[in-house]
Amino acid sequence: MSGVLEAALWGLVGASALLLGAILAFSVKIPLRVRGWIQGFGAGVLFGAVAYELVEEAVQASAGGGAVGIGFALGAIVFYVGSVMIDSIPTKGDAPADAPAAPAGGQAAAGGTRRTAGLAVLLGTVLDGIPESVVLGLSFVPGEGVAAPILLAIFLSNVPEALSATEDLAESGFSRKRIMLIWVGVALSSAVAAGLGFAMIGVVGNGLIVATQAFAAGALVAMLAESMIPEAYETGGRPVGLATALGFALAAYLSLQP
Repeated sequence: MSGVLEAALWGLVGASALLLGAILAFSVKIPLRVRGWIQGFGAGVLFGAVAYELVEEAVQASAGGGAVGIGFALGAIVFYVGSVMIDSIPTKGDAPADAPAAPAGGQAAAGGTRRTAGLAVLLGTVLDGIPESVVLGLSFVPGEGVAAPILLAIFLSNVPEALSATEDLAESGFSRKRIMLIWVGVALSSAVAAGLGFAMIGVVGNGLIVATQAFAAGALVAMLAESMIPEAYETGGRPVGLATALGFALAAYLSLQP
């Protein structure tokens, strides 16, 4: 089996957690507060991945801070622009401009909000997951596999991301079939990205690799601040802070293993 195909399979393993998260959302009725705690824990794992697997490695591999700073800012900007575009997409619950405002907390407003939140998390998953899979492919060594901490961080964080986005999209009217097709598409794209990452070794300059890592980190931090953390706190309350810290602690532990 070629190295590119093996790396792609490892990328698919990490991204398969997206499908697991969607299946959990469809098959298990998770209380809203518990869902918030899971989201908070997943956010902590993602913060740990940013700190120990993306930014730290990018800084260590970079001769200067330019590529890291530019890549990080670009990732955040791309997410922000994409999020603004998502907000501008009409939803079934949108009323005409001259129509009276719907009462706060109404069903249409809730559906539109859930749809926006779900699509924002999906966007963040794609903008982070594709570059992150490239990084996973870069860590692949034929005969030895990929870096276990990176793989575990990707897998553990993908479950709550997909769980949150799936429930929001389902509540806003997306069919189960459509949602699953979306996650299958993201998983396959991640597998291709991992294979591409392995193929990049020795071909592209170090600056591009560093910028790719930083881009993923920037998109991820923007998504966490805008969508995942606020929703987790809104549904889970004060314990979300503790859950987030525990998720970060687990990611740090995994990343610091030899």
